[in-house]
Amino acid sequence: MNAIPPTNSPIVSAFVTHTPGSAAAYAEAREHFPGGVTHDTRYVRPHPIAVARAASARKWDVDGNEYVDYAGGHGALILGHAHPEVTARVAEQLAKGTHYGANHALENRWAELIKSMVPSAEMIRFTNSGTEATLMALRVARAATGRSKLLRLRGHFHGWHDHMAFGVTNHFDGTPTPGILEGLSENVLLIDPNDEEGLAALMAAEGETIAAAILEPTGSTYGQVPLRDSFVHALREATARHGIVLVFDEVVTGFRVAKGGAQEVLGIRPDLTTLAKILAGGLPGGAVVGRRDLLELLDPERAAARGVEKIPHQGTYNANPLSAAAGIATLEILRDTDAIARTHAYAAALRGAMNQVLVEMSVPWAVYGRHTGIHIFTNWKNLPITPSTFDPLAMGYADLKVPRGLQTVTKLLLAMRTHGVDFSPWPGGPVSAAHGPAEMEATVAAFRKAIGDLRAEGEIA
Repeated sequence: MNAIPPTNSPIVSAFVTHTPGSAAAYAEAREHFPGGVTHDTRYVRPHPIAVARAASARKWDVDGNEYVDYAGGHGALILGHAHPEVTARVAEQLAKGTHYGANHALENRWAELIKSMVPSAEMIRFTNSGTEATLMALRVARAATGRSKLLRLRGHFHGWHDHMAFGVTNHFDGTPTPGILEGLSENVLLIDPNDEEGLAALMAAEGETIAAAILEPTGSTYGQVPLRDSFVHALREATARHGIVLVFDEVVTGFRVAKGGAQEVLGIRPDLTTLAKILAGGLPGGAVVGRRDLLELLDPERAAARGVEKIPHQGTYNANPLSAAAGIATLEILRDTDAIARTHAYAAALRGAMNQVLVEMSVPWAVYGRHTGIHIFTNWKNLPITPSTFDPLAMGYADLKVPRGLQTVTKLLLAMRTHGVDFSPWPGGPVSAAHGPAEMEATVAAFRKAIGDLRAEGEIA
């Protein structure tokens, strides 16, 4: 077991004193899991919090500390934790069986809902996760086009499989990370987000070799590095012109930006879309949706009729009945209520309130985002910005992407937790329809205290 590293930081010391049960749980976890975590983004020193239960917009750790939650199940819980209708549907299905190893009625109902909400969803193939969905989308694109190369945007995350394991938080030059074959990385072409000139040059040189272009349509990390709408439209036009399959990765934005995802708001019809998170109501589940002619390559009869070999695809938990039940309940609520609009309104109000704290305390940071997103720009390069005039679109990904392990960000997250708010490590997070006035008040108060703590330690001038 590694001991908690010594520190003279009052912020770290206060957090350690506040969370002894989490520290003990982490010490045990380090005996079981690499780094003591089961997901990279949960890694933080001296230790992450160990959560015991959650409900609505709150969660409680093993020490009994209460947090306003902005992790949101890594973005999967737009209705908040343990929504009564969702949990009731899952409990009902649980009594009927967890896995049939066969087709079932719920998967049909789930698919019908998706097709009614997502503009481009002509056919659907369920997967177990978003990573599996992006993997399948690329395989379909290669099979359909007979091409080998993939176009990606630097900083955009599409899961952890081999074609996606570099150029996200590091290796922006396209070189492979450990365990990735050089021959594979050589078939991935990276360009900067919002670089229309670079896009045009790449298309002129490589357009006929590219099978698919994949992107997060609102920008990486749910808009931490936002994309210009004009750039996404330019990409749609270029891919159509060169016969490239355009893949919208809406694992995060699907059913969050709008009922039909970012593609509804942008007015763009991608060829394929990958979905997960909200899709399955907080349970494991993903999907590839899109053009019928592309997804029919998974159909034994249709592939044979076209004289091509079918793309094989298995998955023990594809369209699992429990995930289907949770997904159906969630999508019906999003379709029939104003839940999405309420999350947008709350996020906008919270961004404004947090920026007001920065103005009042003369801190050259900014809180920004769109739709349900909160992003805290901690200005780690000491750029001349103010909260009221900050424009993330005027900056590059290298300025907006926060380096992993940045001390100021870690201390901000720990201070916020000590004061009762759990942000995602972006830093920021997605809001949910369960957040309300009480959560707003608590979050702003915690942010004010955390900024004071950081200033007292000299992290902020």
